[in-house]
Parts: sequence; structure tokens; C-alpha cells
Amino acid sequence: MIGIIDYGMGNLHSVTKGLERIGCASFVSADVKELAQAERLILPGVGSFRDGMRELKAQGLTAFLLEQANKNKPVLGICLGMQLLFEESEENGRTLGLGLLPGKVKRFPGVTTAGERYKVPHMGWNRLHVHQVDHPILHVVPPGHVYFVHSYVVHVGNDDVLVASASYGDQLVPAVVSRGNVWGTQFHPEKSSVLGMQMLRNFARAKEGMQ
Repeated sequence: MIGIIDYGMGNLHSVTKGLERIGCASFVSADVKELAQAERLILPGVGSFRDGMRELKAQGLTAFLLEQANKNKPVLGICLGMQLLFEESEENGRTLGLGLLPGKVKRFPGVTTAGERYKVPHMGWNRLHVHQVDHPILHVVPPGHVYFVHSYVVHVGNDDVLVASASYGDQLVPAVVSRGNVWGTQFHPEKSSVLGMQMLRNFARAKEGMQ
């Protein structure tokens, strides 16, 4: 059973429907006692980093997430939820994140080093470039494109957490990240056709202490 964390900023319906399509049981809750019973957790997210951290703290979910991650419970962050896993963000001023993964979140500059402008937010389908071919989230995932919607991008503090990337402008976009039992996707797997749905299946089958 997967617990989907409701902190008022997640696209809960699409994640729930995505899990239904792969036959995976889930529930939505903000109650830490209920969520603690889940075998694995999903942290979705839409909106700003500062607002997301504020809501997590206000509902007592920050300490809960850190506790569950430290107990080796599988955790998947999606879009903003992935960014919140990192150390900090510059969005609306410096805001500390959960610190489960090393790195900082910064806005796309909107211009390449060659002076060419590109649109922000990054919205649409981009091809994945795999860095860790044996990572379990990529098990039997075919090559292809996934769906992004974001204006801020993670600058990872350690390349070891980078599982797959995309590119936008001349910016490397960490698309799939991982450290132990903590995984994240910058894109929306539930909206990313065959590739994304297989990644959700892989997470649903993940075991505690996964690498």
C-alpha cells in the first residue's frame, strides 16, 4: 500500500489515478499515524518551494518524512516533491528543504551561455538520458520522452544521485534522482505514458533498503 502525502500542494488526483492504472492500492492522507502504516510514500507537489516547506512544517510532516526516510521506507518525490528532497532553494528567497539529497534548486536562467533565449517554464516532452542503467527505477523502462512542467531546476551536489537527465536550453535537468530508499522524478510519471507508468510500477515493487 502506498501512502500519498497530502500537504495541500500536490496533484493528488492524477497520482492516485496513475497508481490505479497499474493496479496499485494507495490512499491519500495528511495524518502521520495513517501514513506511517504505508509500505512506501509518495510526496507529490505543484507550486513554490517555500510554500511547500511551510505547509509540510505546519502539518508536522517534515519530521515525519525525515524519520520515515531514515527508517529506509521507500519515498518518491514528484516534481516539486522531488525538489523538496534537496537541501535548499532560491525560489522566493533562500529556503531550506528536507536535506535528504545534496543539491540546490535554482531558476532556469532563460538564456544560454551563448546568449540564446529560451522559454521558462520548461513545459513539454523531453528525452531521458540515462546515467545509471542498472537503477531499479529504470527496470525494463524503454527509451523515450517524459513530461515536464517546471521553472526551477536542481543543481545536484553529488553526481552519484543523478540517475537520468534531460536537457533544456543548455541546462542539464536532473530528471530522476536517488540515494538509497529516496527517489525523485522532476517530471510527472503519471502523465508520461509507458515510461512513467513503468517507473511507478518499479517504485510500487521497491523494498525497504533499496539502492
